[in-house]
Amino acid sequence: MQMSLVIYLLIPLLGTMLGSAFVFFMNDAMSVRLQKTLLGFASGVMVAASVWSLLIPAMEMEAAKGAWAVLPAALGFLLGMGFLLLIDELTPHLHIGTDKPEGMRSHLSRTAMLALAVTIHNLPEGMAVGVVFAGADSGTASISLASAIAVALGIAIQNVPEGAIISMPMRAAGNSRWRSFLIGSLSGAVEPVGALAVLLLASLLMPALPYLLAFAAGAMFYVVIEELIPEASNGEHSNLSTIGFAVGFVLMMVLDVVMG
Repeated sequence: MQMSLVIYLLIPLLGTMLGSAFVFFMNDAMSVRLQKTLLGFASGVMVAASVWSLLIPAMEMEAAKGAWAVLPAALGFLLGMGFLLLIDELTPHLHIGTDKPEGMRSHLSRTAMLALAVTIHNLPEGMAVGVVFAGADSGTASISLASAIAVALGIAIQNVPEGAIISMPMRAAGNSRWRSFLIGSLSGAVEPVGALAVLLLASLLMPALPYLLAFAAGAMFYVVIEELIPEASNGEHSNLSTIGFAVGFVLMMVLDVVMG
């Protein structure tokens, strides 16, 4: 495996670390208005990346099948949604800002369940980065290296607010700045791990690449619909999350088209 590919896989983690570093520059807890805006922005980036970088290439790879080209994308998307639904139902986890655990009953600590919630959230993003770089490395015309880098950059951009959204509440809860930064940064560690796992299995998975691209898209859509949008819409009504979504969507769309 080329060392440059491994370096590319670390780009999303750098975004998480940058966002987590907000604890060193902000003294107060993140405002609700800013958090809503950032959640909407992250949602927009993930939806645009799923469509332009995953679903469309999945169908382009099967273009020779005519009308049936949509079948791998449709099936892979539903499998990705179903997989995350199953993980969400089975894994005990706790979302930030709530006191009611989800998933199977357990005796895990609050910190452990918060960490599992973040892992569930970030796993699809790591898979998405891994599968697009696997496609680019295979030489398929549907996915260029520049397009794969655009996906990594887009996810890194949306990881900046996510890192801040995780680290700032940790600081507000009484943790030191360094501990809050470390927890926030580690929340994104599953992404390069997941991406690397996909790349290592690339030679075996290549025949199923269109399904895997759509699978990653379905998993990312699940996170947006089940977690990000509800959290952005919680509490007092505001259009900030909608504006954030629009900005994130357009940014990722332009990034993918220009670099692709």
